[in-house]
Amino acid sequence: MESTNQAYHRIVTGARDLFVKKSIDYGPAWQILRIPSLTDQILIKAERIRSVQETGINKVGDSIEGEFVGILNYCIIALMLLEMPSISTKEQQSRLQDATKLTNWYDQKATWAFEVMEQKNHDYGEAWRKMRVSSITDLILMKIFRLKKIEDNEGKLLVSEGVEANYIDMLNYAVFALIRLEETGGK
Repeated sequence: MESTNQAYHRIVTGARDLFVKKSIDYGPAWQILRIPSLTDQILIKAERIRSVQETGINKVGDSIEGEFVGILNYCIIALMLLEMPSISTKEQQSRLQDATKLTNWYDQKATWAFEVMEQKNHDYGEAWRKMRVSSITDLILMKIFRLKKIEDNEGKLLVSEGVEANYIDMLNYAVFALIRLEETGGK
């Protein structure tokens, strides 16, 4: 069995390749999105996954794996957008228009998520490997609803983790789901 770290890097590399190709096709069109719009895009993908899981019917034909990759990439885009207000407009344009800088920025966010995953994996003992993919989907949906509440409250929190932590968790859940789908033959 492939190690978690190896599988994680392989999956994120594949998602990154798709992100780069779409960036070439569309440019950085995603930069126009507001954070709540990204949360809603992830919601749409997670709801579709859950619907296909529950009904067994996939009329659109797009794979569940592709939807999890979409969630992963939307989470990285959200992490980049969250950073944009803190960097100059000139630096933003430079990062968005230079493919190498954009890829490096993607890698920076993916590395951050990987480091969080390693820490949590240590403490939780890879409990996710015993989970059903449907349960991982539910956890992603729960995180989305948490994010929507945080957004509706304009980011004000009493004791909860912030927006970035939720996006990182969803990104990591999407990677775990993809690993589990591979391990279970798509079930």
